[in-house]
Amino acid sequence: MEDVHRETLEEEATHAIDEARMLLPGVQALLGFQLVGVLNARFADFPHVEQLLHLGATLLTALAMALLMTPAAYHRQVGRGVVTRRFVRVASRLLTVALVPFATGIAIDLYLLARLIVRDQVASLAIGAAAWAMLAGLWYGLPHLIGSGRR
Repeated sequence: MEDVHRETLEEEATHAIDEARMLLPGVQALLGFQLVGVLNARFADFPHVEQLLHLGATLLTALAMALLMTPAAYHRQVGRGVVTRRFVRVASRLLTVALVPFATGIAIDLYLLARLIVRDQVASLAIGAAAWAMLAGLWYGLPHLIGSGRR
């Protein structure tokens, strides 16, 4: 049987904020590359529909960033000086939800990158879909699979 340490409410809150802090630089880096991407001369090679897809991916990444930053803003405004179970629940949900637009933004941009490199729409769709499936599997499927074995 596996050793288990039950976190205190304060430890749970600290870990939620730390996890958001760990994810945020990756999201910000991707957002920066997405914003600069439209200035690249090759961006004009995309049909208008794919340029709009890039805009959608950028908006999804910005949404992920906002969701990751929300727990800190929430805590400063609602729970300053105290840690509550509600804060931990809200922060955990926001972090979990933030990974959906982040994975989707990554997958769309990998599709677009593949379009420029392999120049085949079907192969590019397969690359984007595989990336999304991998991220969803690692971020949602694996924790569910491993977590259900511990109950």
